[in-house]
Amino acid sequence: MRRRRWPAPHPGTRWEVVIEPTGPAWLPVAVLFTGRGHVVHRVSSAKASDLRRFLSRHAKSNGIDADTLARLPLVVPAGLQALELPGPEAAALGRRVRAADRLTRVAAEHKVRIKDLVRQLMPVTPLTGDLGQADLAVLERYADPRALLKAGPARLTALISKASHGHQGAERAAVWRASATAAVQLYAAYPGMPFTDLADEVATEVRLLRTTQTELGRHGAQREQAYRWADPGQLARSLCPASPRSAPRCWSPRSADPTGSPPPRTSAPTPGRPREPRRPATPTATANP
Repeated sequence: MRRRRWPAPHPGTRWEVVIEPTGPAWLPVAVLFTGRGHVVHRVSSAKASDLRRFLSRHAKSNGIDADTLARLPLVVPAGLQALELPGPEAAALGRRVRAADRLTRVAAEHKVRIKDLVRQLMPVTPLTGDLGQADLAVLERYADPRALLKAGPARLTALISKASHGHQGAERAAVWRASATAAVQLYAAYPGMPFTDLADEVATEVRLLRTTQTELGRHGAQREQAYRWADPGQLARSLCPASPRSAPRCWSPRSADPTGSPPPRTSAPTPGRPREPRRPATPTATANP
């Protein structure tokens, strides 16, 4: 396969490059063309999809995608804005925010998986709220209800008390033992119940969750440093809301948001026409008293 060469532009020629932010592949393309003095537009995937659907209803290919993006400056010239690449401070903050956000979602997935597996092992699950450190300590060692009962109440209470720093103890151990007893009684007539295999999978998920939480804490600390580097006066924090997994964010229409978040959508009234009040929803069926 031969490498394709771009035609050499005439001196003074300024290209308009339109790219769609599908994954991280747009960044090197934007850096290449902006570094050579060309204008780069990064359009939303929704806008490109609408035009692509209009141009070709039954087919989709790389050629159609490229043709769609090339037509956008002609179809909606007022809707395109030149992309401004962030500086080192904003770029570092953007990477830390993305990392913390992804790790937060990964940790949530591990928690859901742990609860699902425990519900198979112990249908009367003791995990009715958030997963605490004491719960993780019990599951890492005694996810098998038979092993949990064999450990005895004293050892289980000591483990829970140590993991929770004394906030939980015998009462929580009794809840775990009651769930394990009900599970052993339920599965007594089913010799094919894979207690050992499910317990081993639970222990793996617990270790993965702890590793993810450790990395999340590290990236969270670096994210805070990057935020203070990007905004020494902490103006964004005083103006914009912040969530536990992201830095304060204010969207600027003239710059690329380092967090990758789209601008908030607002509906403006038609000029000369007042905004109509929102009508209450009409029920489709009458509820029985």
